[in-house]
Amino acid sequence: MFFVVALFLSIAYVSLVEWMLHRFVMHRPLLGFTYPFEAHAKTHHRIFRADDSYHLKREEDKNTIPMKWWNGPVLIFATTLTSVPVGWLIGRWSVVAIVGVVCAAYYGAYEYLHWCMHLPKKRIVERSGIFFRLNGHHLLHHRYMNRNFNVVLPLADLFLGTLLLRSKVCFAQAVGQSLPNVQPRMAPCR
Repeated sequence: MFFVVALFLSIAYVSLVEWMLHRFVMHRPLLGFTYPFEAHAKTHHRIFRADDSYHLKREEDKNTIPMKWWNGPVLIFATTLTSVPVGWLIGRWSVVAIVGVVCAAYYGAYEYLHWCMHLPKKRIVERSGIFFRLNGHHLLHHRYMNRNFNVVLPLADLFLGTLLLRSKVCFAQAVGQSLPNVQPRMAPCR
């Protein structure tokens, strides 16, 4: 029972970490630390918008889809490290291992799903209903950069009030097999 509870709490925690990093580190400079802001908000969002540029257009921009190779180990280590006080407090060091494994899996899912979103190839995952919804969720983030910060599991978006299910106004939306229509329901958009 402990393992199941720790697993679900770890998943929720890592969703919160993704949200916080995306909102407060990747979308604004943090105390003079500008690398994530420059790489994500200024570069990735300039190249990939919510229109037809949501999907890769130029081969030379492919390297702006994933994070740099060293970001994964740093993020996984830092996030896992934050669970050490919890493990010490409750006397269960397995919590640290659970958070580490969940974080590594979550990061892998983030990179893979994000890659598939911007570079669709009709992969099996792209035909799933979950991917379809997550892709629409992420497309809306590219339209409204202050909304939909989660890519993998929008739990934090839901609980922290940044979840947006549809656009507020009509816009020239990207289209594709694995992209839902996120236009306003009541407005006839063309």
